[in-house]
Amino acid sequence: MQPQRLSPAEVLAMLPAGERDELLNQLSPECRAALRYQWQFNARPDQHAPPGDWHIWLALAGRGWGKTRTGAEWVRSMVCGPTPFAPGLYRNIAIIGETAADARDVMIEGPGGILSVHPKEFRPDYEPSKRRITWKNGAWATVFNATEPDQLRGPEHDLAWGDELAKWAYARETFDQMMFGLRQGNPPRALITTTPRPIPIIREIVEDEMVVVTKGITLDNAANLAPSFLRQIMRKYEGTRFGRQELNAEILDDIPGALWTRQVLDDCRVKKDKLPDMARVVVAVDPSGTSGDEDEGADIGIVVAGRGIDGRGYVLADFTCKLSPDGWGRRAVDAYHLHHADRLVAETNYGGAMVKQVIKTCDAQVAYKEVKASRGKVARAEPVAAMFEQGRIHMVGGFPELEDEMVLMTSTGYVGEGSPNRVDALVWALTELMLTHVAESYADDGPIIIPGLTNAFRRATGGIGR
Repeated sequence: MQPQRLSPAEVLAMLPAGERDELLNQLSPECRAALRYQWQFNARPDQHAPPGDWHIWLALAGRGWGKTRTGAEWVRSMVCGPTPFAPGLYRNIAIIGETAADARDVMIEGPGGILSVHPKEFRPDYEPSKRRITWKNGAWATVFNATEPDQLRGPEHDLAWGDELAKWAYARETFDQMMFGLRQGNPPRALITTTPRPIPIIREIVEDEMVVVTKGITLDNAANLAPSFLRQIMRKYEGTRFGRQELNAEILDDIPGALWTRQVLDDCRVKKDKLPDMARVVVAVDPSGTSGDEDEGADIGIVVAGRGIDGRGYVLADFTCKLSPDGWGRRAVDAYHLHHADRLVAETNYGGAMVKQVIKTCDAQVAYKEVKASRGKVARAEPVAAMFEQGRIHMVGGFPELEDEMVLMTSTGYVGEGSPNRVDALVWALTELMLTHVAESYADDGPIIIPGLTNAFRRATGGIGR
């Protein structure tokens, strides 16, 4: 067997830093510019595709690790030959982003995206209206998004790259459809680049024997990140549960005593096209009591939920934001009109009459109702969590930030950073739709028994049904 030949860029990358810099300084500006497109030279060892017989490469890494650049460079290496018109190893690719905008703005047109990593003579043509990328050698990629998993039903591919799977609205369905279509090539392969969340599909992929996992942390890429960024995020998140997940890429276990688990949330997920007609729709607002400034203020929880004609609850949208009172008021009113809501409910423990004034200033015609928290967050959340466990409430797609708060709400309180404003808004919306509805039905038609919910329901409703 002949020894493997290394490219000049690979030889340069292997040299000690001082010796490498000395040689680089002797190169012409044109040669140094060309090195930008030599991934063998620029990549860290863990950003190269692993050797061996694998079906999926899972790059599970923290924020800023270089996941997007790694994915884009991998696609280029698989598609391009040694010259612009020479064939590569693969020619029919699926590119899958969290949303259509993420696929376009990050994976394709972003600073580390597919277009940016190609030198001019190799650069493919991108046609957004056709969701198509075409290379000069005849290879092509089709762009999909995880909000419409059925886009992937039918097309066949020999290569796939999916970005931020842990945040996909329909993670399991989209991943499954991607794998069903990955039936060309020898062998067909996929790369998943994502910051982890402990959702069931991530755990299943990690445990698959045909998956190779590369793990990385934010600090692995410190040389390419602004020092001010590193100081800020490390000071704020180092040692926290959020930091362990987002910076160190740990797959965290469910917390003992949590009111919601990832499995329960995954089991109750439904698609938009499976929704029944809505009997009622409510927008709930949980003001934070702060100014809402983007840098310092807390989130203003804004969640939309509905009660279907089947009697079940449906979480429809999360409009939570960090905005001024005028900003979050308009956002809440926009959500109200967009979803044809019947009522907007807002907690007034913080702000009192100011909350109503904010909403009515934005739209005086909004059907508005004030709610006050006379019990703790846990007591209000328990009956709602019980209905999730019973399959009476469904998540319409995925809501990563909201779900991250939900699984940190325990029987002894919230164990996350800050305040669970998204969860509070969720609880207010579903209490208005489901528990208030039950209480009114109880008064009109006699007792309604919900197995396993009695004690929690009594606490949430102040004793109705005793």
